[in-house]
Amino acid sequence: MIVEYGDVVRKRRMVRNYDPDRPVPAEVVRRLLGYAVHAPSAGFSQGWGFLVLEEPDDRQAFWAATTPAGMAESGWSQGMRRAPLIVVPHSNRDVYLERYAEPDKGWTDRRESRWPVPYWHVDAGFASLLMLLGAVDEGLGACFFGIPPESIPGYRKAFDVPDAYTPIGAITIGYGAADRRSPSLRRGRREMAQVTHRGRWGVGYENRHA
Repeated sequence: MIVEYGDVVRKRRMVRNYDPDRPVPAEVVRRLLGYAVHAPSAGFSQGWGFLVLEEPDDRQAFWAATTPAGMAESGWSQGMRRAPLIVVPHSNRDVYLERYAEPDKGWTDRRESRWPVPYWHVDAGFASLLMLLGAVDEGLGACFFGIPPESIPGYRKAFDVPDAYTPIGAITIGYGAADRRSPSLRRGRREMAQVTHRGRWGVGYENRHA
C-alpha cells in the first residue's frame, strides 16, 4: 500500500500492540533499513549501526535485558513484546570526530566540545524517523522507545554491542492490533501557532502585521 507523503505523516503514531502471527516480510525489512541509511548525516559521516532482531530467541533476549523489574507484566510490555521485529538504532561518536578531522573539515584535535549538539545522536534519530514513516507507508505500525540507562550494560552483553556504539532507543515494528490510546495523547497536539515564530521569538508565524 503506497500513500501520499502528507498522509503518511498525519497517520504516523506510536503503535504499542501487534499481531504476533504476522511477521514482517523480509523484503519490507530491507526497505525499512534502506530508508534508514538514506537519512542525512553531518559530513556524510553515517556513523550509525542497526541491530535487527527477528528471531523469537533474540527478541526474548532483548526484552529480558531491557525490561525494568516489575514491568514485564504491564499492558505496555505485553503489547510491545508481540512485535515480530525490533530494530535498535545506534550512534557512534568516534566516526564523527574522525570524519571532522579529515582535511576538508580540519578539526584535527577531535574535541567533542566543538560540536554544538551531539549530531551522532541527532542523525541516528533522523534514520529512526525514516523507518517510522516507512512503516506507515508499508501498512505497518511502529513505536520508538528508550532503553533504560541501567539496562544498557546487560543489553550490550547480550548482543555483543561494541562500546563505540550507543543505542539511542529501540523500534518495535509489526502489523498493529487493537491498541489502547496512550494517556499522553490526552495532552493533545500543540497548535502550530504555539510552537512557530516569525522573525524573532515570541512573534507567531501566522501573525500578520499591517
